[in-house]
Amino acid sequence: MKELAKTGSVCPQCLRILPAQIIERDGKVWIKKECPEHGVFEDLYFGSYEWYRRAQIFARDGRGVLNPQVTKENPVCPSDCGLCKMHMSHTALANIVLTNRCDLSCWYCFFYSGRVGYVYEPTFGEIEEMVKTLKSEQPVPCNAVQLTGGEPCLREDLVDIIKMVKSYGVDHVQLNTNGIRLALDPDLVEKVRAAGVNTLYLSFDGVTEKTNPKNHWEVPQLIENCRKVGMGIVLVPTVIKSVNDHEVGDILKFGFKNIDIIRSVNYQPVSLVGKMPREERERYRITIPDVIKNIEEQTDGILKMDDFFPVPTALMISDFVEALTKKPMYQMSSHFACGAATYVFNDNGKMLPLTHFIDVQGLLEYLAEKSEELRAGKSKLLVGAKLLYSIGKFVDKKKKPKGLDIDRIIFNALIKHEYNAIGQFHMKSLFIGMMHFMDLYNYDIERVKRCCIHYAMNDNRIIPFCAFNVIPEWYRDKNQAAQGISFEEWERKTGRPLKQDLYKRDAEKLKASEAYKKFVWQVEEIKSGKF
Repeated sequence: MKELAKTGSVCPQCLRILPAQIIERDGKVWIKKECPEHGVFEDLYFGSYEWYRRAQIFARDGRGVLNPQVTKENPVCPSDCGLCKMHMSHTALANIVLTNRCDLSCWYCFFYSGRVGYVYEPTFGEIEEMVKTLKSEQPVPCNAVQLTGGEPCLREDLVDIIKMVKSYGVDHVQLNTNGIRLALDPDLVEKVRAAGVNTLYLSFDGVTEKTNPKNHWEVPQLIENCRKVGMGIVLVPTVIKSVNDHEVGDILKFGFKNIDIIRSVNYQPVSLVGKMPREERERYRITIPDVIKNIEEQTDGILKMDDFFPVPTALMISDFVEALTKKPMYQMSSHFACGAATYVFNDNGKMLPLTHFIDVQGLLEYLAEKSEELRAGKSKLLVGAKLLYSIGKFVDKKKKPKGLDIDRIIFNALIKHEYNAIGQFHMKSLFIGMMHFMDLYNYDIERVKRCCIHYAMNDNRIIPFCAFNVIPEWYRDKNQAAQGISFEEWERKTGRPLKQDLYKRDAEKLKASEAYKKFVWQVEEIKSGKF
């Protein structure tokens, strides 16, 4: 056993803040802590020590916010969130909960009205105040908002909310949805697209009925509806060991087959919320390197461990642009253990990972070197000219996809700040990401301090994801229960029963659609190995 780092955590039983160790044993990484009342807890942190070491190389801290909402002199993490002066990341993506009502009741979901026993639904005015708070962050105002729930499509004023968010200059509006309402109502798809939604963040746990009972029958029609209006989709599989981890490769292949409308596959290794015995945690626990290993095995080695990079590598790019422009830039400054990502391109029908034709690590190191030169006073014209000349050294032109002028895209994005160049990059590729949100057993306070995915609350606080959802007694439930109303009161106000929200599926009717038949044909091709 070898200690890798000291950190802080919480007791899964009593939430006491505890010292913790990150340790290596048998090629894996574990987190260990001891509560004086409830004893020792040890849980898997990373399924590969090799990946942990590689990811740690790219660790970078952000600058945080200059105007934190919590002004306490000596805040304690994670019990004084809001954000506070200890927090090292600004809000890269803000979640705004529109409702905790949902038309489904998935067993692993940590948040819906039927489970918590009340209806939480902020008013339009409260949501607007949340947006104002997010846009007031300094030195980098929040520029990406995800509207979430529950199921946000249950809000009758959803379109007006989207328009309001866009009116505050938020460039990227993402709708986190199970897609059912949007599959059944193509007019709603048109309306949310026209109002300003860039992307649907779509729950999608597998390509079969067994692995994706949530929306298996509706997703095919939703995809076709989105195609008609040009709205991109991110497939979001919650990956659970022994449940759907055998389909991570098929999910990726399905996304690739529909690369014209599916922009990304974003895997989320399951967060084991609530109290759970060790045997059960071992049955379901899966970590980022485990998911990558499964992808490698299930794509016959097309994608490998070395094709993925931890999220904070993006700071090496934003640092260069910041050094060039002398303006604070968006920073993806999460902890190196929080996530990983790569891109694949369509090369004549075959997956081609970005790393197969670009020396990504070499380019990042080059940009870091140029950032230092710019900060030391070197002419940005000279640095720009050198970059234009040097980009080709990192690109293998024989291997890159035909028709992809990657040198020009990189130069335009970095030097000319033409963000349509980034759009071109995304339109020609499939982003593969993964984000492992924590639970009480693998809770690492150093990760909380660096979280860049936040929740806005209606008391003007902004809370990191893994404080908001993992310790709901302190944040989500405490705040929303105080604002929520009973089922009876909600039904009295609205004049309709809450159970009316629940979706009743006509699976046979859905299976008869042309969209579903196309979906089945694609999955059969994937399963047969014809991909």
